[in-house]
Amino acid sequence: MQSILLQAQAAPAAGGGIASSLIFFVVLFAIMYFLMIRPQQKRQKEMQKMLNSLQINDKVLTSSGIYGRIVSIKPDKDTVVIEIDDTNKVRVEFQRSAIISIINTPANNNAPANS
Repeated sequence: MQSILLQAQAAPAAGGGIASSLIFFVVLFAIMYFLMIRPQQKRQKEMQKMLNSLQINDKVLTSSGIYGRIVSIKPDKDTVVIEIDDTNKVRVEFQRSAIISIINTPANNNAPANS
């Protein structure tokens, strides 16, 4: 009988441990969100914005390390055709998501070259 009374009195004390554990996990999730998830979402939005702004004659770099100039964009297939050699007119078709950066835009092509 005495052990039953002791267990009944000890039960409310354990509830405080659950509340502090819950607070700990909420704080841990908030830290992970602001340090890992949110920056990744921001980079993803910037990448999507860059991919949506691709235009013909943009010089680009692909994820495989190939530099080239966009010759055509096929929005129905979500691909771009890149010319990688001007003299031989070598053209390769890539998925739009394979473009990792725009090297320069047509507006920068009018700038004088420093030799």
